[in-house]
Amino acid sequence: MDPAAEHRQQLRSLRDFLLVYNRMTELCFRHCVCNLNYRLLTGREESCLDSCAARLVRANHRLMGAYVGLVPALLQRRAAEHAAAAGPAAPPAAAEPAPGPAEPAEGAPAAGT
Repeated sequence: MDPAAEHRQQLRSLRDFLLVYNRMTELCFRHCVCNLNYRLLTGREESCLDSCAARLVRANHRLMGAYVGLVPALLQRRAAEHAAAAGPAAPPAAAEPAPGPAEPAEGAPAAGT
């Protein structure tokens, strides 16, 4: 991968991380902080924020684990769809007869006679 593409990928990753972090902060703040009249958080607000953030981080880890597990199957399906859209690569092989008992050659005595 060239350095410019790697840099763009790193910027995308950072942007995605910051979006998730900001959304998590906003959700937990709205859910847990009720009173803005004081400079410090109450003990109840702090514990609520801790548990809220922990729940969201665990959920994010589960989602990422599922995503990592599904990516190979998705890539295989896309490759198969792409190959099907491009057309068959080779004509189908002629159907071969199913294997069965060996037939004796012409003029050869049959087995058991």
